Order: sequence, then structure tokens, then C-alpha cells
Amino acid sequence: MAGDEANWAKPTKTLEPNVIDGALNLNVRGRRLNPASGGFGPLYQKTFTVRVGAAVTPQELIQVWKTRFGTFWPEGQKMFFPETGVAPGEIGVINATLLGTPTMASGVLVIYADDLSFTFMAPEGFAFTGPITFSSFTDDYGFTVAQVQELVRTSDPLWDLMMLTPVLGERMQNGIWRQTLRNLAAHFGIDATIGQRIVCVDGRRQWRNAKNIWYNAAIHSVMSAPLRLLRR
Repeated sequence: MAGDEANWAKPTKTLEPNVIDGALNLNVRGRRLNPASGGFGPLYQKTFTVRVGAAVTPQELIQVWKTRFGTFWPEGQKMFFPETGVAPGEIGVINATLLGTPTMASGVLVIYADDLSFTFMAPEGFAFTGPITFSSFTDDYGFTVAQVQELVRTSDPLWDLMMLTPVLGERMQNGIWRQTLRNLAAHFGIDATIGQRIVCVDGRRQWRNAKNIWYNAAIHSVMSAPLRLLRR
């Protein structure tokens, strides 16, 4: 869009994350972004919302969210950003726990950010392909609303199978955003109910992308765990 070039990340063939203290930096460097069209499983649009009252503006909410993004994630899930925080072109490193397995490491690129929203996209190997947008707006009643919206597919057959299980599918993809919004609302002193709307946009699996399993971040994280232990 004309006039907002500074809000977009510069085009890049592969990701080159910075070294961040305390972060397990795997499955990001040298990987390409994977849009929804490059995924395997059915395409879903998932929208999660929470009202945080009228005392905070959408711009103020987004500023706090950008600055403290990782602190609002559920316990056990970690997101590391450089000191510049959530900004166009910055890369966040994800360290997630999966039912007692070694840390699953991956990341995201901030492909867009302005005063009212910011959008992530993950590289090859992450559980989901496609954009995730975090935004804020004022609803018809004058309340500020925080929203998370995904337009994603599972990236490969293994992730697709894992997401069919109630614990992983509900906890990893849906529960993480509900808890994030609860934590964000609590920061502003609000104990609110989370709204949720899930729509299957395309129920077909894209078997041509089954080869994505070669980059599966969970597999690579587990396989590299013994070597990491030896290096300690």
C-alpha cells in the first residue's frame, strides 16, 4: 500500500536471526518463510478477541503488546525478540514445550507492524503456515478490543496428525491465543471472557506439500537435543 512501505519487512529469501541471550536458536537460520499456500493441512481462519475496556486506546494497547509480547504468552512457552522488539523485519525466536519433549525451537518474522496491528509469518518447519495478525480496535460500544487472527494450515503431515489430537490441537493452536489474550487483559486489570470464531476456509489437504516434513521443527529439535546436552 502506498505510503506505508516502512511498515513492511524488506523482502528476504531466507531468515537470519540475531543471537539472543537465553534463547535456543534453531530451525530459523537459512529457512524460508512459508505462506498458507505452502502448507499441508486444511486452511482455517481463527479469530480470538477480548474486550479490555475503554480506559486504554487501541494504540496504547498495541504499544504495550509489542513491547512485552513474550510476557503475555502462557507459562512454558517463550518468545524472544531483539531489544528493538516487535518491528518490521525483526525475527522472534520461539522456544515451546510439547508434552515433556525437548524444547521445540523455531521463530517468526514480523512482516508488518503499525500503530494498530502487527503480523507474523513463520519459516519452514513451524507447525503452521500463513499469517497471524495481532490488532486492536474500538467496537460499537466504545470498548477497546484486542484480537488475534490466523489464516493458517498445518505445515506437514506430522504436524497435521498432531493437531488432530485434542490436547495438542486445542492447547497449541487455540489455547495459546486464548491465554495470551487473558494475560493481556489482566495487564490492564480486566478479567474478561475470550471470544472465538473458527471457520474452515478449505478442507482439502495439499499432498504436494507433504515433503515439508523434511523441515519439521519438532523432529529437528528432538534430534539435536542429545548433541546440545553433550555441549553443556
